Amino acid sequence: MQFQYFKLEIFIPETHFHALQTILQQVDAGHIGNYDSCLSYSRVTGTWRPLAGTDPYIGVQNEISEEPELKVEVCCKAERLEETMQAIKAVHPYEEPVINVIPLYKTGI
Repeated sequence: MQFQYFKLEIFIPETHFHALQTILQQVDAGHIGNYDSCLSYSRVTGTWRPLAGTDPYIGVQNEISEEPELKVEVCCKAERLEETMQAIKAVHPYEEPVINVIPLYKTGI
């Protein structure tokens, strides 16, 4: 099955939200009908433990970190997925950004 759209879930510190919002607009993510820049975000708490050999943006190796983050959800056309992923990584501060890519069977688009 070929998917035309994907939903991206991006976990990012709130300090980087506006840079993310700008780059998503530049690659036309969140374009729905006659609207663009459509996305949703919610505040969440993330936890992680940086392992040996890492250079964490936040946290200390071998210690569990817990920090507030934003979970940003945005739709993306399949033909722009790789471009969108590269754009997100360019503004994301994490060494290993969490970006979930979920194929959408159907949307309101």
